[in-house]
Amino acid sequence: MWYSLIEAIQQENDEITARVTTDGSSPWFSGHFPDNPILPGIAQLKMVADIIGASREDDLRMTGLSRVKFRKIVRPGELLDIHATPGKLKDQYAFRITSRNEEVCSGMMLFANKDKI
Repeated sequence: MWYSLIEAIQQENDEITARVTTDGSSPWFSGHFPDNPILPGIAQLKMVADIIGASREDDLRMTGLSRVKFRKIVRPGELLDIHATPGKLKDQYAFRITSRNEEVCSGMMLFANKDKI
């Protein structure tokens, strides 16, 4: 796995918080960019989708994104906090990734049951 889950907590209100760190030897970093490695945005979104999916008992797949903003570069080994809160629509989550209390990425993520896709 190219990232390590340090801790994940699901609150009573279905809010999810997780702490992860990235592996500096991941292929994500070797191709993005030589001598100046950063974690691509798609990898950040994949971590969020994995955390949300693991917190659910049903078999979900991410089907949409909206209002996604990338605000900070993520370097190898950086400690990241992921926060996901259920949205107004079924299987929708507002998410935010932070590093040292600075926002890295945020947006909305929509899921659907794999059986219905």
